[in-house]
Amino acid sequence: MGANVRPLPEGVGAADRVVIFDAECKLCNGWVKFIVAHDPHERLRLTSLRSATGQALLRWSGLPTQQFDTIVFVEQGRVFTRSEAVLRMARYLAWPWAALAWCLVLPRPLRDWMYDIVARHRYRWFGKETTCLVPTRETVRRFLP
Repeated sequence: MGANVRPLPEGVGAADRVVIFDAECKLCNGWVKFIVAHDPHERLRLTSLRSATGQALLRWSGLPTQQFDTIVFVEQGRVFTRSEAVLRMARYLAWPWAALAWCLVLPRPLRDWMYDIVARHRYRWFGKETTCLVPTRETVRRFLP
């Protein structure tokens, strides 16, 4: 989507890499837990789409604030969605997971087609959370307010 010239919302730095996820989606929460477990250098920050920070970032990026059909990744002031977001996040994970970023060479329409199939069926296949993902004492610093 490119760089946004407006200043980022309060609490988000220009160098931050922020994963904005659907906290009601079990698949999304599983991805967040996977990130926490496989990002040993803690380079990725996390926030829910429905949180104050998530909502501010969605408004800042011009994305919908009520309809959540994609994961969003803000990387150093640039916004990415769908397959691009997931594969860019993978670059910050430990080996061998970082190798998933090589899938960026695949044509975007193919990647997004596969992403959209999973996204469209995620609640049916994986379910919805009945409680919020609560960061542990060890991981709370990874989450934006």
